[in-house]
Parts: sequence; C-alpha cells; structure tokens
Amino acid sequence: MDIAIETAVTEHVKSIAAICSFGWKQTVEGKLSEKYRNKHAEEWYNHERVKADIEQGSYTHVAIVNSKVAGVIGGAITESRVSQVFVLYVEEKYRYKGIGRQLLNILTEEHKKAGATEQWVSVQDGNQRGIPFYEARGFRKQEKKSVVTDTGEPFVNLRYSRSL
Repeated sequence: MDIAIETAVTEHVKSIAAICSFGWKQTVEGKLSEKYRNKHAEEWYNHERVKADIEQGSYTHVAIVNSKVAGVIGGAITESRVSQVFVLYVEEKYRYKGIGRQLLNILTEEHKKAGATEQWVSVQDGNQRGIPFYEARGFRKQEKKSVVTDTGEPFVNLRYSRSL
C-alpha cells in the first residue's frame, strides 16, 4: 500500500470532516450520550469549520491512499518550544497500517525543526486506540482533567507529553 503524506488543503474538507467526525464519535462512544456526540461532531467537524481550520493551519497533513484521504493530523507550536497535537484520526479501514505513525512523524519533524523540544496531546480517558498508540511513541501521562459537559455529563481528558 502506497501512502503519501500531503499538506492539508481545502479540497480535503469533506474527507477530513467525515474521518474526524466518525473517529471522535467512536472514541467517546459509551462515555458520552449520542446527543452530545452528534451535537459536538457537527459543531467541530462541519465543512465550514474544517475549511477555516485548514486555512488557519490547525489541520496540517493528510495521508493519501489510492487518491483518497485515509488520515489526518493537525497541530502547532503553541508556546515557546512546546508542540501540540490537536487531532489525529485515521479512517477505520486504514488503521494499523502505519498511517498514524507517518502522520505523527512528519508533524513532529516539522515542529522539531521549528524549535520544539516537548510535545503534548490530549486523549479521552479509556481511548484504547489512542492511548497505546501515543504511549508506544514515548508519550507519558501527565494530567487527568475532569469536566462536566454542557449536557451535564462527566468528561475525562488525559494529557500526555514527550520530549523531542
């Protein structure tokens, strides 16, 4: 399987929105209500917002397989020497084929070249796809934050970091 990593552009909006919406809903399934999942997936991953986020650099790269977007990553240097991974999702049928690793590697290399020495990511508590992925790449849990959603549901977020 040939995987090409490209810069995210507005032509990728529809695919990025679909991959992220599905992936996020899957991540919080069983933890947050369907009402909350649908509401926030529509808020965060609607085409207008995804387009704006691409244009401002929040989504940085896509993985292309057979001319189709198979995964997406976004992140930025958020403070001096600190890199943040905002989003990383891979379409379900392409998972466990090295796409996430390649996306993370390219983002990380760009951030290292820009001076980052530390990288952070947030992961939903219990995310058995994301947590092992990040831990295998040297991320270690630093914080556990519990909040209550606007629908009154508990939401537990884990913050992981690694040295670059």
